[in-house]
Amino acid sequence: MVAVAVPVLPPLVRTRPRTALVASADCSFRKRLVDALTGLRWQVREAEGGAEAWAEAKRATPEAVIVDSWLPDLDLTEFLKEFRGAFPQVDMVSASASAAEEGQRGPYRQELLYALRRSQDNDTAIWNSAPTLGKVEPPPDATHLTPWPHPGTPSPLPVASLPVGPVVSTHSPQARTSRSVTAGPERSGAEAQMPGCERLPELVGNEPCMLEVSRRIRLVAPRMTPVLIEGPTGSGKELVAEALHRLSPRSRKPFVAINCAAIPEALLEAELFGHTRGAFTGAVQGRTGRIEAADGGTLFLDEIGEMPLSLQSKLLRFVECGELQRVGDNESVKVDVRILAATHQPLAQKTQSGGFRADLYYRLAVFLIRTPSLSDHARDLPLLVEHFMRQMGREAPLKRLDAGALAKLTAHEWPGNVRELQHVLERGAILAGDEATLTALEIDFGLPMN
Repeated sequence: MVAVAVPVLPPLVRTRPRTALVASADCSFRKRLVDALTGLRWQVREAEGGAEAWAEAKRATPEAVIVDSWLPDLDLTEFLKEFRGAFPQVDMVSASASAAEEGQRGPYRQELLYALRRSQDNDTAIWNSAPTLGKVEPPPDATHLTPWPHPGTPSPLPVASLPVGPVVSTHSPQARTSRSVTAGPERSGAEAQMPGCERLPELVGNEPCMLEVSRRIRLVAPRMTPVLIEGPTGSGKELVAEALHRLSPRSRKPFVAINCAAIPEALLEAELFGHTRGAFTGAVQGRTGRIEAADGGTLFLDEIGEMPLSLQSKLLRFVECGELQRVGDNESVKVDVRILAATHQPLAQKTQSGGFRADLYYRLAVFLIRTPSLSDHARDLPLLVEHFMRQMGREAPLKRLDAGALAKLTAHEWPGNVRELQHVLERGAILAGDEATLTALEIDFGLPMN
């Protein structure tokens, strides 16, 4: 028998996938980064704030950490300083362009910046570019990488098909400047010193009262706390509610809005709580109510001050125990929703006159956000005008305002607030026809046609 030499093969080495930690209170921002990093064969852990990120890093030290430009529980600058001191071997990247340049650059910095840019390219809130770190090219052989499986994460698009460019933070002051589609006035010293004053993309305006709204949204969004939004008609209360949902852990679940003043009293109960078949005349089949449809997500009750007193008591029971009964049904249904409410009325005064239940008011107004009237931040008018003109320019040729038209807008008192401004500009664009410039003649303050 002839002996045959069998070659000895080296043992297969299963390398541990690289782990990245993403710290942000914004669920949608985290999801986009998870998608991008998973496509580059990273395993990703998530944290909603600085304290949770610190605990995750102690539990299993990651190779890299990406931190949003704002943390809900810790000062960003102090967190970065302390974290780098405790974990010097970890490659840290902040979504803020200036902070991203700090610290020791690790071997994966190019991939991290590319993933950050990719996640921001998918953010529809970004309108234009801003001063950044410069071009970030795709990592070498990125198109050949097979993503590590990530539960609940869709398959990423091919890296080569994505646009590359400068890294822009979706939440940094630089990015917010870029979202303001015209160069507005510089922030005052009081604004610059306001903690957490970076405004949200939904809220156009750099005046202190607008920055305070953004600050309060960021503080309460990650919690389950009920929020009451008060403000005059047309001041953007629903935008505030949508921002609260977007920045909450429930952002992937439904956001259900209902206007309590737009539905007749006889139908409002069935609309909110649902009904069974035959519960009333015309109920030929059962229907799920708006509250139940928002299960796991956010329920927005607009114009809550218009809700009838008889229905307020039933809503109060749901707020207290989280259970509801459909109209015509004897069984209770457990529903998990976060409640946001809005009103243009002074509900605190209305409770004293008996027009609104005081016990329901105190349960809804755990945290209060007030949206200012346009006259309270009139210096933001040029920003708002440019914002709405660009919005209309997506469906029609972009138009501009001359000095006379802008002066006429500035002199107006705006009783209908930002919504009135939007309607006035829309009418003006229609009246201008094919002209590229709106003059004072096209600025009509008549009531808009619905």
